[in-house]
Amino acid sequence: MARLINARATAVWLVDNTTMTFKQIADFVGMHELEIQGIADGDVAAGVRGFDPIANNQLTQAEIDKAEGNPLYRLKTKPNPAAEGEEKRRGPRYTPLSKRQDRPASILWLVKFHPELADAQISKLVGTTKPTIQAIRERTHWNIANIQPIDPVALGLCKQSELDAAVQKAAAKKAAEGEVMDDDARRKLVSTEQSLEMDSEPRIPTAIEGLETFSLSDDDDEEDNDPIVDADSFFNLPSGDDDEQPR
Repeated sequence: MARLINARATAVWLVDNTTMTFKQIADFVGMHELEIQGIADGDVAAGVRGFDPIANNQLTQAEIDKAEGNPLYRLKTKPNPAAEGEEKRRGPRYTPLSKRQDRPASILWLVKFHPELADAQISKLVGTTKPTIQAIRERTHWNIANIQPIDPVALGLCKQSELDAAVQKAAAKKAAEGEVMDDDARRKLVSTEQSLEMDSEPRIPTAIEGLETFSLSDDDDEEDNDPIVDADSFFNLPSGDDDEQPR
């Protein structure tokens, strides 16, 4: 159902000019039934002037007559051809003037950390144009030297859920195409068969790798014939006999 213009004032008019139930009016205007009762009692919306839904092309008299004759009937708004498809309209997200200067930084962040995102997805996330995205991708933007990548979620240009959904959608598309993403993306979007056919990546040995099999040979034991040094000789401490010698 389309949104009403000034729903509370419409409820006031329906309470004053019809015999519909409070629930019928509440369901139609999107309010609670107790609020409609409060309007009837004068406790809610005091001083609000009623808004005629018939004169403003939101309801028809025939529709009101049906509702008055059947307490279970739910009112339906009058269709407006001019509003068809309004909610499905697609385009760049509106960005407030105070945040438009932050869009290049968010675009650079998305291009750098999520290269799998298409230009259309970035444009929808931060509300920009494809030429701007292309200029930042190719580093031909007029201010590219001063732009630092910043997370668009931190800048308030989009929600984390929207960013995650866009990344997952791009990842699924690349997985369907069998494309392997680079290491910066931190994921391998390939099937199991493709991953098994790929060359294994070289491993960097750790500092303790191989030490578990290391052992001294018999020759090393025999060659280790260094004399055992006691603590007194090591620290050059005088023995007890030296103290007894006459001075």
